[in-house]
Amino acid sequence: MIVVLGLVLALVVGVPAGAAPAPGASDKGPVGWDVYRSIDGLARMRPGEQVKQFSSFDRAGNNDDGFVGTYSCLREEANGDCLLADARGPGEVSSIWFTYESTSVAAIGRIKIELDGKVVLQGSLQDIVNGAQGAPFVWPLVGNSADTMGGAAIKVPMPYTTSMRITTENNPHFYHVTYRQFADAAGVRTFNPADKATDVIQRLRGFGVRDPKPAAPGARVQSAAVDVPAGSAASIPLPSGARRITQLNLRLPQVIAAPGLSDDGRAYGAGGSSFTATVAPENDGVRITRRVDAGIGEQRADLLVGGRPAGQFYSGPARAGGGWLDQVVEVPADLTRNRSQVQVATRFVSSAEDVNEFRYEVHSKVGGQWVRTDVLDLGHNHPNEEAVHGYRVDGERWAGLRRFRYPADPGQATASEAVLEGLRLRLTFDGQTTVDAPVGEFFGSGLGKYASRTLLHAIDTTENGAFTAWWPMPYARSAVAELVNTSGVPVTGGSLEVTSAPDSGVAAGLRDGTLGYFHATHHRAATVSGQDWNFLTAQGRGVFYGVTSSMRGGIPPGQNQLNYLEGDERMYPNGSASPAIHGTGSEDFYESGWYFQDGRDGGVEGVPYAMPQAGLVSREDASDGCQYVCLNAYRLMIGDGVPFGNGIEFDIEHGDRSSMPADYSSTAYWYGQSTPSMSQSDVVEVGDDASRSQHGYSAPGETRESLTSTFEGKRDRTPVTGTTTATTQPVTFTARVDQSNGGLRLHRVSDQAQAFQHARVFVNDRLVGEWYQPLGNTHSRWLEDSFDIPASATAGQTSVRVRLEPVAGAPAWSASRYTVFSQGAPTQPAQD
Repeated sequence: MIVVLGLVLALVVGVPAGAAPAPGASDKGPVGWDVYRSIDGLARMRPGEQVKQFSSFDRAGNNDDGFVGTYSCLREEANGDCLLADARGPGEVSSIWFTYESTSVAAIGRIKIELDGKVVLQGSLQDIVNGAQGAPFVWPLVGNSADTMGGAAIKVPMPYTTSMRITTENNPHFYHVTYRQFADAAGVRTFNPADKATDVIQRLRGFGVRDPKPAAPGARVQSAAVDVPAGSAASIPLPSGARRITQLNLRLPQVIAAPGLSDDGRAYGAGGSSFTATVAPENDGVRITRRVDAGIGEQRADLLVGGRPAGQFYSGPARAGGGWLDQVVEVPADLTRNRSQVQVATRFVSSAEDVNEFRYEVHSKVGGQWVRTDVLDLGHNHPNEEAVHGYRVDGERWAGLRRFRYPADPGQATASEAVLEGLRLRLTFDGQTTVDAPVGEFFGSGLGKYASRTLLHAIDTTENGAFTAWWPMPYARSAVAELVNTSGVPVTGGSLEVTSAPDSGVAAGLRDGTLGYFHATHHRAATVSGQDWNFLTAQGRGVFYGVTSSMRGGIPPGQNQLNYLEGDERMYPNGSASPAIHGTGSEDFYESGWYFQDGRDGGVEGVPYAMPQAGLVSREDASDGCQYVCLNAYRLMIGDGVPFGNGIEFDIEHGDRSSMPADYSSTAYWYGQSTPSMSQSDVVEVGDDASRSQHGYSAPGETRESLTSTFEGKRDRTPVTGTTTATTQPVTFTARVDQSNGGLRLHRVSDQAQAFQHARVFVNDRLVGEWYQPLGNTHSRWLEDSFDIPASATAGQTSVRVRLEPVAGAPAWSASRYTVFSQGAPTQPAQD
């Protein structure tokens, strides 16, 4: 079906012409290391920036997203290097991901990152993701294929003021480079690789265990018992006034840990192991929990803390076929009190074969409650986690991966899953319910009680372990926490703790729109063939920060049961017809590779891993209650959070072209408000003579042609016909803008058959930046991209004269339509 361009764009722009301007100044979010130092400021809106991505996605819309590197280079440089990313103007590299082989990216060779004309990082990509470059390029700001089950990631925020280029020595095949683009360079300083950012590294290394936010003065903890009969609800009014929730802590002792899981570990004979553990100085004792394979009988190992005897681990008789066992020793306070770290050691005593160990959980007793203060997940897939804990093993006899089960009553396991899915957390702020999600998925695990450890939420699977979230949640006047039991199972004996602190600034910020309310948007349904799964569709303004998803495959045995992972994520901001983020596969979005493969131990797929911002929480098969193969994964986007000023659609395919059957569930985390932060001020239809005359449009040497093609993403099979123009001479036009604007955003619909289009942008004869678009596509030729103009060039004006000067040597500048949006800043009425 062919449709007329003007009609399609009227729908996809998504901004009614008469929409009122909404709150927002032409500013940006935190820059550089402040991204991680100011996590308490996640609620801040970001109208002065955009998030975009370069990736190897198949330009023809099929599944060749990097297998042979067809689309992996924007171009080949004169020296043979592969250009991956190229941008002009101020911005920040937020996230880089690769996969090549499931065990290595060594074949990619050298990576070079140039910012503002200077090389800030250069060397073997494999060495860099291994951490060999040194701080700040160390775990968990970098991760290799062991850390991520097949991928390689660099999460160091690298700002720049004028330009960014990233190249690799060889074609990388699969890759993503996600970056932020700013309207101006205010507050931006070029990344300095000599800044080790040790405070950020230490903060991130506590992910899933410690609150990553600074301590909040005047914080108050409110506790309530959780006893919720089936079909009922329990609500907890929170302190009134301008405040910010800083932590939620839920305990459900009736919910048992999911019994089946994979883990890697080590075993030793005569010898032992040691590591350093973090504890709370004010502790009244410490509890150490150790996971072992009970298939090896009569394991005895002495436990020493600070070099002094603290107890003994004993596994008992061998369990036929193997199986998981948690050994627990409570360490007396005289060995641990007034210390922030303790040295933990085990010593071989006896065993039928050897002594093995897979994971340690360390809890400190504070105020009569066991609080988790450290985790060491050890084994061949966790060398960096072992290293930062100073882990050593003597007399090692084995290292590898095992999948076993804990002994569990099937009825209790089924009831536990029902509670985690059917008990919903609802949070209402200033009269608006913005959080409504199952407690399991909200805290990170949608398939049962599996260990989830992220930067902003976590699940502790030890006995009565807590479900914890650290998302900051501001409110101006009132807040209510509610647990609604739709599970059919009575919930008893639980507790909920909500920590909040006064914050005098949030009332004004929520009122004027510089802050957004915290949202957790959940839905679950059977996937629809040909229709992408929607993580979030929202109106107004906000920032998207990530998602927890549960993928229940519908592919029977005898086929590739993980084929639903062939789906790519696509993000459409502000009604854009083109995705600003277009990924290469579902496990790639979760920063892994090759179906979450452990390439070091037999190529096992679906192996869990945990990093601060991405991970696979669990895999379930038929023996776990899943019909076929189910996966639970998370992706947080802290450095690459996606701002939107007038709506967002964030989707992911389920298989190539969303062709695979599945049951999907997801909970998206974001901040926002319902009114937009930008409004449409004017439209210039370049192919319409009346519009050209009205706007004083001029383009010497221009050519015109009718183009029938498609947009990338979900519209890549819907042909659109319209007029395109191209010129190498200056383009000028006058456009109406809102006098109270806080800056402008120009959207351009163009023909991207020619890559590397490049023009200098002038507003009222003032140079405001370079509009540079290195992307190109001869299959889906329509492209909608955008350029931000700072308020300093437009504030107080009712119209502007725009001049676009194509840069000498660049391809002709193409356009079919320009849409002008005004960023606005009126006051939003208070809500009850």
